[in-house]
Amino acid sequence: MIADIQKLVDDYAKWVKDKTQIRQTKNIWVEITTPHLDRHNDYLQIYAKKERDGYILTDDGYILNDLEMSGCSLESPKRQEILNMTLAGFGVQRIKNTLQVEASTSNFSLKKHNLMQAMLAVNDMFFLSAPHVSSVFYEDVVKWLDLCEIRYTPRVKFSGKTGFDHMFDFVIPKSKVQPERLLQAVNTPKKDAVESVFFKWLDTKDVRSPDSRLLTILNDMENSTIKAVEDALKNYEITPVRWSRREEFRATLAA
Repeated sequence: MIADIQKLVDDYAKWVKDKTQIRQTKNIWVEITTPHLDRHNDYLQIYAKKERDGYILTDDGYILNDLEMSGCSLESPKRQEILNMTLAGFGVQRIKNTLQVEASTSNFSLKKHNLMQAMLAVNDMFFLSAPHVSSVFYEDVVKWLDLCEIRYTPRVKFSGKTGFDHMFDFVIPKSKVQPERLLQAVNTPKKDAVESVFFKWLDTKDVRSPDSRLLTILNDMENSTIKAVEDALKNYEITPVRWSRREEFRATLAA
């Protein structure tokens, strides 16, 4: 079993390396095109430049500008709080509308990984599938957990076997009748979003308690292909929870 999981982790790392492209721009920045997809199904790009003591990595304002142009305002205090907490968890700075990290030669891969994870997390968390939706999916999950009096710790980061850090939205501690439960809210349950979940779970599950479980709360309100996503998650021993059927899991999470 360990050999099988190790091969999956190695295959993922090879896929990321093989699908990453690098191009020198007309100025001092180097464009890095990653295999990760945004909500438009476009490859996410980051930009790097050499500094005297290391490197600067940035998204060049893509994530926040794209959300604002799509009608998703980030001005409310609650959304600012969630945004700042998410970025802080990955060690990413917000410089005006850009997401940015500083890296050295020794931690370049880790910092690049953290920036990409932050871009995907913010993109997924704040994207509203319809302009008339007034709340963020993550906020809805928080409200439901609080309403059900389900105890949890938000925004917990674990280090995986690869040395990369991975943030999970919620952790429910072990009880007498239930093991540790990790929860990940997925607002847009599509291929790239679940691939990110796969990797963070494969990379961290062996460093958690053997009976720890991961449950993904899927926003199925606008997704007609949710069944394929559910099947893929189950193949990796991840429990999918449709938002429309969340009450079926209330007792399990509250225990």
